[in-house]
Amino acid sequence: MLQLISFLIHGIQPFLIPICFIVAWTITILVVLSLWTAARDSVSTAKQMHQIPCTNCQFFTTDYRLKCTVHPSTANTEEAINCIDYQPKTNPYLY
Repeated sequence: MLQLISFLIHGIQPFLIPICFIVAWTITILVVLSLWTAARDSVSTAKQMHQIPCTNCQFFTTDYRLKCTVHPSTANTEEAINCIDYQPKTNPYLY
């Protein structure tokens, strides 16, 4: 049994270096692609979130219990991007 295992190890040995080389580079490429995809998705999400106008709206409050007096359920969400009741703050120094 030991001779069979020894024979198999010596038979596979010339192929181990190329196989390990390919596996190592494949893992490296997959990690880089995964990081690139995560960064790209984060940037696109951040761009979309910066389109939410709630913080500059007259009806927006800084109270966490009632963020918007007109549409409290959609305040600071993606649904608020095209809010028809958006009014810019008349006094930007409040809050």
